[in-house]
Amino acid sequence: MAHRTVPATMRAVVLTEFGGPEVLRLTEVPVPVPAADELLVRVNATALNRADLLQRRGFYPNPFPGEYDIPGMEFAGEVVSAAASPTGPARRAARFKPGDHVMGIVSGGAYAEYLTIPAAQAMRTPRGMSLTDAAAIPEVFITAWDALVLQGGLTPGGTALVHAGASGVGTAAIQICRAMGAQIIVTCSGARGGVDKMQACRDLGASLVVDYTTQDFAKEVADYTKGRGVDVVLDVIGGDYTVRNVACLAQKGRIIQVGTMAGPSKDFNVASLMPKRASITGTVLRPRPKEEKIAVSRAFAEALLPDFDAGVLKPVIDRQFTLDQIVAAHEHMEANANIGKIVVTIAA
Repeated sequence: MAHRTVPATMRAVVLTEFGGPEVLRLTEVPVPVPAADELLVRVNATALNRADLLQRRGFYPNPFPGEYDIPGMEFAGEVVSAAASPTGPARRAARFKPGDHVMGIVSGGAYAEYLTIPAAQAMRTPRGMSLTDAAAIPEVFITAWDALVLQGGLTPGGTALVHAGASGVGTAAIQICRAMGAQIIVTCSGARGGVDKMQACRDLGASLVVDYTTQDFAKEVADYTKGRGVDVVLDVIGGDYTVRNVACLAQKGRIIQVGTMAGPSKDFNVASLMPKRASITGTVLRPRPKEEKIAVSRAFAEALLPDFDAGVLKPVIDRQFTLDQIVAAHEHMEANANIGKIVVTIAA
């Protein structure tokens, strides 16, 4: 492969103020310089996450203080320069060389033509998959797998309840449960505006789909499990869902809280966990230390990349936008009409 010349500057979305989608503006900034244990990657595509919207509104501080505030938490692209002197876990990732296709999670910076990432944190893309599709994998599949399996302890034959089943995390969770032989109950809204989220979840393999706008998910879970409850709840909603989540738990069940779109719960009583010997674990992926991100990325790649290679797992992509259409992409996510991921292509 011919050597790719790295320009001095690149196009990137830089936050200089906070607010609605209109504050997202493209500008020219210097191309980042990789450290000795990092890769420089030419980004082909990124994908939107709810945290991007929060960062745009000023609720997530710049992960790189003193540097440009560039959103974007996941990517797929082409290695431009490889780590010069990898050590420790990075030594195992030294196989990456210029021209290789990689994907990964980052704290920010993916709304740009180039980014840097620790070599050990990058993952190869699934065999035969385009970079555009691969960009929709890292954040939601790692989040769902980490929450359900690593932290939630879900095992084959178990049962999970996942809220926002048609979201990126939800569509990933359904596939992971199906692949491992676990049952999954999801909540989502019914068909509206020509978008049938419930059927999309059924098609992916959900065991039971509950329309949260017309049904009480706690009652539906009790009926479906014959009163036993679920082993794990993966919740991105919070608010008044917390009380009902506890009601849905089986003995020794676990709630893994990965978001609070509805805010805090006013009525939750921690004593309700005690008779079930249940637990609630709060978790986020983005602020974790570098070493933890490397560890979860390596574990995920080893456990699940073979399933992507075989076509057992695949990203669900709702719509693609270009970087020039980043405002429209954020508006689309805020409309809450998407099923799966919203991808933003960056490189031609």
